[in-house]
Amino acid sequence: MNMEEFEKLVEEAIEELPKEVKERMENVAICVEKRPTGIINKDEGFWEKRSLLGLYEGVPQGVWGRGFGDHLPDKITIFKEPIERVSKSSEEVKETIKKTVYHEIAHHFGFDESEARKIEEVFYGKNRNNQ
Repeated sequence: MNMEEFEKLVEEAIEELPKEVKERMENVAICVEKRPTGIINKDEGFWEKRSLLGLYEGVPQGVWGRGFGDHLPDKITIFKEPIERVSKSSEEVKETIKKTVYHEIAHHFGFDESEARKIEEVFYGKNRNNQ
């Protein structure tokens, strides 16, 4: 799959988010990169960069406060090559993108890793059952 096709699937995953979620997302950019860099993995403490499907960087909404003032947008990065590596088909790539987008957005709202996994399953399962 080329980068343009992959980016389109990420856009579709964002468009399919529940309306309430999209309305609450603030000051966040969602990007696509081929693969994570070694620097990201070292700083974030990931064991193996091949397994990193997405990354949230920023100040979660629940932490925002008067003391922060203006700050740069949060950044969610979706990684193409690791997602393709863990997916067995183009349909599975699409599903993995959706789950990853939902998971990283959960971090944007302030959920920790275990909570983000639960949120990802709720949103993903709900969205998948409606198709």
